[in-house]
Amino acid sequence: MGIAQPILEALESLTSNKLRSGLTILGIVIGVAAVIAMLAVGAGAENSITGSIEGIGTNVLFVFRGGSDDVRNPQPLTISDADAIADPFMAPSVTGVAPYLQGNVEITASGEGTSVSINGVTPDYSVVRDWPVTEGSFVTEADLLGRNSVVVLGTGVAEDLFGRKEGLVGETVRIEGQPFRVIGVMEEKGGGSYGSEDDTIFVPLTTAQARLLRRSTADRVDLILVQAASADLVDQASEEVSQILRTRHRTMVGADDFTIINQQDILATAATITGVLTIFLGGIAAISLLVGGIGIMNIMLVSVIERTREIGLRKAMGARRRDILVQFLTESILLSLFGGLIGIVLGWAIGAVVGQIAAASGTDLVPQVGMDAVLLATLFSSAVGLFFGLYPANRAASLEPVEALRYE
Repeated sequence: MGIAQPILEALESLTSNKLRSGLTILGIVIGVAAVIAMLAVGAGAENSITGSIEGIGTNVLFVFRGGSDDVRNPQPLTISDADAIADPFMAPSVTGVAPYLQGNVEITASGEGTSVSINGVTPDYSVVRDWPVTEGSFVTEADLLGRNSVVVLGTGVAEDLFGRKEGLVGETVRIEGQPFRVIGVMEEKGGGSYGSEDDTIFVPLTTAQARLLRRSTADRVDLILVQAASADLVDQASEEVSQILRTRHRTMVGADDFTIINQQDILATAATITGVLTIFLGGIAAISLLVGGIGIMNIMLVSVIERTREIGLRKAMGARRRDILVQFLTESILLSLFGGLIGIVLGWAIGAVVGQIAAASGTDLVPQVGMDAVLLATLFSSAVGLFFGLYPANRAASLEPVEALRYE
């Protein structure tokens, strides 16, 4: 018996009970659709986070205070540390250094107010981050030396306060009740899965230290951004920065009171987190496939009982055990395969709807339905049909012709 004959017989059997066949594959449809949708959303979230991190730059290092748990009372990072790192003789692989302070403040203008993230920065911040202004200017050395009350707005803050992103230079806003003059608006970065960089404002580092974000030490900073000369020199720049800080903080190798993270470290961590979440969500969705497989097995057992006399007649006319086994296995696999194909289309549609909802809410999330997910869902649904159809098919093939013909 060729391949076509069992398929035709299986299709004839399934179409003779359309409602039952449709309800049977419903569990597979839901399971495959859930798996496809979850994997698509997970891939979209990973792409969103990765894109946000890569937007920082491939050759940027982040230097934080604090090392391993064994290091007690770590020294704070200071502007003097940043100046030492910026010395081309001590760190020839470094081309830019940007120390800054971070915090949250209340900002108001024209009767509108909001809580935003504030960064006290130096002029090099815009260069190191490769983040220009669209109008006006960024913080200058004159602003830094004069502790000027000037601010550069992110586009999100500009929209919240003024309802526009252009023509804002010269406007006045109040930060923690203190008047600041707007000197520029940053280029739009866009929102990520964990927030938007556009909801940020920038003031001179000295102004933040003196009036907004006071720290226990006068020249203390929260973070130092270091720009390597190229992506290939990131590791070398990291080692040079480590040696400078060990010398200045008088720490031994292995007892660093600081931490240096590059973009690859952040990307690896983000990929691990999103990967685990995707597998977790996909695993939960795959449970629906198992439920659907149990439904197929149940219906196939019912089908075996209903067709007992048919099976006995076929065996009496010369059908082999293998022929009966192949027929029922084919029906089971076709049920799960049809459910898988419909589930793939439904899962893609769910992913598209999620993408539209995310776009409408301003979230940078575009679900990605990859061929690997489609192939995985197709193969898995077929495997479910094969596995759960094996017992009913084997039971049908094991019936004795005489007993089957006598069955009522």
